[in-house]
This record gives sequence, C-alpha cells and structure tokens, in this order.
Amino acid sequence: MSGFIETLLDPSIPFLRNAIIAGLLSSVLFGLLGAIVTVQRISGLAGAISHAVLGGIGMALFLSSTGIVSWITPVTGAMIFAIIAAAIIGVISLRSKQREDTVINAIWAVGMSMGILFMAKTPGYTDPMSYLFGNILLITDRDLMLLAILDAVAIFCAWRFYPQIEAAAFDREFARSRGVNTDAVFIVILAVTAVAVVLLQTFVGIVMVIAMLTLPAGTAGYMARNLASMMWIGFAFSTFFTISGICTSWPLDLPAGATVVVFAGAVFLIAATVKAVAGKFLRLRNASVHNNSHRKKL
Repeated sequence: MSGFIETLLDPSIPFLRNAIIAGLLSSVLFGLLGAIVTVQRISGLAGAISHAVLGGIGMALFLSSTGIVSWITPVTGAMIFAIIAAAIIGVISLRSKQREDTVINAIWAVGMSMGILFMAKTPGYTDPMSYLFGNILLITDRDLMLLAILDAVAIFCAWRFYPQIEAAAFDREFARSRGVNTDAVFIVILAVTAVAVVLLQTFVGIVMVIAMLTLPAGTAGYMARNLASMMWIGFAFSTFFTISGICTSWPLDLPAGATVVVFAGAVFLIAATVKAVAGKFLRLRNASVHNNSHRKKL
C-alpha cells in the first residue's frame, strides 16, 4: 500500500491519479444513469448499445489505418455507432414492442461482429480485448475533461427534469396523463446513456460497462426510498467499488476495471442474500405472531 500511495503522490507519474479521478467522475454517471436504467428496466437496451459500440471502434480503426478517413478516431466511430444504435432501439421500443427483443439482440450481435471484422482487416495488430475490457490506467486528460462535461450535463438534466424522469420511470401512463412527454424522456435517456457508454468503455471496457451501470444501482435499490436516494447511494457505492478496486488491483497486478466489477458483483450478491434472508425471517416472525394471536383468541 505504501508503494501505491507513493506512486499516487508522485508528480511525475500522473496515470494513477488520472485513474482515481476518472473513477470518481465515472461514479457520478454510474450512480445517476444506473438508477434510471435500473428503475426503467432498460439494462438490456444499454447492453445492446454498449456492445454495438465495438462496431464503431473497429470501423474507425480500419478507416484511419488505411487512410480512407485519416482523421477519424475510435471515440468518434464509437459515438456514431452508439447514437445510431440508441436511435434504432428507441424508435423500435416505442413503436413496435413485439419486435423489441429481436432488434436488441440483432444490434448487439451485429455491432460486435462488425467490430471484429473491421479489426481483422485493419493493417497491423489490433487487440479487441483492450476495448472489450478497458484499462483505466491509460485514461488521458482529454478523457477526464469529456467525463467532467458529461457529468455536468447529466447532473443538470437530472436536477432540471427530475419530476418528469421520476414519473416516467415508475408509471408512464400516469406521467403521460399529467402532460409529461414520456417518449421524449425515454429517447433522451437512451441518447445520454449512449454517450456515457462511449466514454465509460475507457474505464471498464465495453463488456463490463453495463455491469457498473446496474450493480451499484441494484445494490442501492435494496435500501433506497426513492429515485433520488437511489442515485446518491448508487454514486456512493460506485465510488467505493472504484477506489477499492484500483487500490486492490495495483499491488496485486490485476486489471483495474475487472477488479472493480468483481467488488461490485460481490457486494451486490451479499446485499441480495441479506435482503432475501431478512425478508424470509420477517415473514416467519409475522406468521408466528399471527398464529400466537389466533391461539389466544381460541
């Protein structure tokens, strides 16, 4: 641990500090967007978008390496594919519910397959694993700036439109009867999630980003009373998982993103188990009290 702290405080080694800052900035999105994604039960949609992003990354690498579009970057390609995937999924989800699962699975599979094909034809060696699982220790100052901007936008939108978001999340029909444009809220949530996925895949990678969008919020859901408290508690859990994962992975020489997700998964399973056991105990106690009361009456 002493080596970790020395490296963290060393001004000539910025990557570890950047990783900690990136983890804290990412936790804002994991807590805020994760709560909305979990409550609205659209984690499958977010998963499809996150995996379709690989197609954009592969396309950008191929086009830039071959000189066809030399200026395009993997982030640009990922953003293009993410927005397109979010738009298609959003329209299909709102207009054709019976085909929603088919479209989600198709975008998920086709996006990843296109990414692998583009990478296979890209000159030189391209390792898809680095994009699938990410490496927070390679995050740049530019990534931090983009994350901070997205955090600010997400926080402003959540503050400004919280009543509409909460109403649409828990009861769309009621929200629609109160004049809330639930379709617009849904599309905006998907769009912001798509952009967040592109930036967050640098942190934990494409495969794991969906886990961090759901696990902290899912854990928070066992103790939150409303959507706002779920966001705050989810942010706290995300921060804890991030710091713990990075601090643990450094001395053990483990991938930071994967370690963070393992921490999140372990705590979620523990919370789910405690909740289930406590619920069963409460039901047994209530049944016992009811039986005793019934005997006394007899």
